[in-house]
Amino acid sequence: MQIYYSKSSLRGQHQLSAKESYQDGFSLIEVSIVTAIIMLIAIIGIPAIQAYVIENKVPRVAEEIQRFVARIKANTHGFGSTPYAGIHNGTLASALRGSSVVSVSGEGAMSNIAHGLGGLGTSGRGVVQIEAHSLAGAGRGSAFSITFTDVNEAACPALASILQRIAESVTISGRAGAAQVKNATQSPPQPYNPILADAQCSSGDSNTFQFVVR
Repeated sequence: MQIYYSKSSLRGQHQLSAKESYQDGFSLIEVSIVTAIIMLIAIIGIPAIQAYVIENKVPRVAEEIQRFVARIKANTHGFGSTPYAGIHNGTLASALRGSSVVSVSGEGAMSNIAHGLGGLGTSGRGVVQIEAHSLAGAGRGSAFSITFTDVNEAACPALASILQRIAESVTISGRAGAAQVKNATQSPPQPYNPILADAQCSSGDSNTFQFVVR
C-alpha cells in the first residue's frame, strides 16, 4: 500500500516543524537581557536590603547597651571615685552572652562582641569595645567608654541619637576625622548636636562611635 502526500501537505508539515524548532528554547540575546536585569536588581537591591536590616537593628542593639549601663551603674554604686577601674570587654560579654541581637565569643578581657551594624565582627572590626576612662580630670575608672567600630552609615546617626541619652560625651570618627557631638562635662555643656552627628557620618562601614559614660 502506497501513501501519497500532496505538496501542500508536505509544505505545511515543514512549516510546522520549522515553527516548533524556532520556539524551542531562548536565544542568546534573550538570555543576556534577563541576566543583565537580574544583575542590575542584585546590585541595586542587596545594599538597600542590608541598609534596611541595619537601620532596624539599631534600636535593639542600643537597648542592650542601655540595659547593660543601667546594671553596671547599679552594681557599682558607692564604690568610690573610680568604680569602673576594672571594667573590660569581659564585663560586657558576660552581660550580653545570651543576647539574640549581638554575637559574643571568647572569654574575659579578650572577648569579642560583634554589634552587627557593619564590619566583619572580628579582629576589632565591627565590634563593641569597653574600657575604663577618665572624665573631667578624675582618675581612670571614674567613667568608662563604649566604642562601636566600623558602623555602617545606615546606623548613623540613629545610634548616637539613642545612646547619647546615657553618655556624658559622644564622639564620631567618620567623614572628617573625630568630632565630638556632645560633651556634658565642659562649661557651658555642649548638648547633643544631631545635625553635626549626621554630617560627620561617612558612607560604608567606616564610622566609629565612642560613648563615655559616668
